[in-house]
Amino acid sequence: MALSITSKPRQSNTSNGEIQEMEFFLRFDVLSDSSDHHYVNANATTKHSAVDCFTNLSSGVYKKIMQEWKILEKHLPDSIFVRVYENRIDLLRAVIVGTAGTPYHDGLYFFDIAFPSDYPSRPPHVYYRSYGLRINPNLYANGRVCLSLINTWPGRKSEKWNPSESTVLQVLVSIQALVLNERPYFNEPGHGMWPGRIIWEKRSNSYNEDVFVLSCKSMLFLQRRPPKNFEGFVAKHFRERANVILSACNAYASGRARVAYYPTDGSSSSAPIVEVSDKFKGLIAQLYPELVAAFTRSGASREKLIEQFKVERKSASYNTQVVVKKKTESESGVARRVLGKLKKVLGLKKKSGKSSSVKKKTVPS
Repeated sequence: MALSITSKPRQSNTSNGEIQEMEFFLRFDVLSDSSDHHYVNANATTKHSAVDCFTNLSSGVYKKIMQEWKILEKHLPDSIFVRVYENRIDLLRAVIVGTAGTPYHDGLYFFDIAFPSDYPSRPPHVYYRSYGLRINPNLYANGRVCLSLINTWPGRKSEKWNPSESTVLQVLVSIQALVLNERPYFNEPGHGMWPGRIIWEKRSNSYNEDVFVLSCKSMLFLQRRPPKNFEGFVAKHFRERANVILSACNAYASGRARVAYYPTDGSSSSAPIVEVSDKFKGLIAQLYPELVAAFTRSGASREKLIEQFKVERKSASYNTQVVVKKKTESESGVARRVLGKLKKVLGLKKKSGKSSSVKKKTVPS
């Protein structure tokens, strides 16, 4: 099959089967292995004539997909990476890096896309690799993506798929801007329509807490089982962003920053400025050691991450005029428990006489 864009693989396998990272990860690339793609068997079940449209260089579908490739290669933003397949041009995989100023910041969100045999008459099929987590009203745990542009959500005619104008790039940018946004709670129909702005804002902030927790869980699942051809990318991303993610966890749990609004320069208030639910504090306390362990496996310095936690714990000098002593002591207790669990998870603390069993989470398919 002759393709207009040549393949430049950025990863290779070592003799022992481990993924070897390349220095630079292209935003767009052509690969060959699509074996773990969600739609790998989709068009194989269609009529032979329909399959031919993806291999016949003179077919309108083939030409349109090649146009899509060129648009993606030339215009992808820095925070979206795409891989297409030389032997299955009907398939595509994209990852969106969570944007700063949203509860999705620093997370990785993968989407498997398939072109129908009559493309572009119908929009592409889009599947979110959720790991069983629903992190957004528009992204279901079963992988369904609700978006007007791909005709899976109600909308005005101008918001629907237009065969003569719409592109996959528009789909990806729409998911990043309209779905993975600053206040996803209001993506749900009816939320915020009735009087009582303070109530809606409070619910939105609470939803952001839930989203951030789920996003942290998805980080763990991704590092345990990254999508094929993105193994090195996932490891490198979380190794480089580990400090920021953990600092955000600390700032959010202590109330020094509202969830989604961790400063990009890392500077947060030294005193609590927002109320934080006990539920959120407890969940972050549970996730923090697991995140440190996962980031360490991805190559981050274990010693530096633990030292960072100690420094941030000491630097969070709470204003006694705002925070009562009882609350301060409670938060110190949480910090001590987190540090203790950190050392245990990372093997830095000798086990006591009683052996404790750690429940391992099973990654959903």
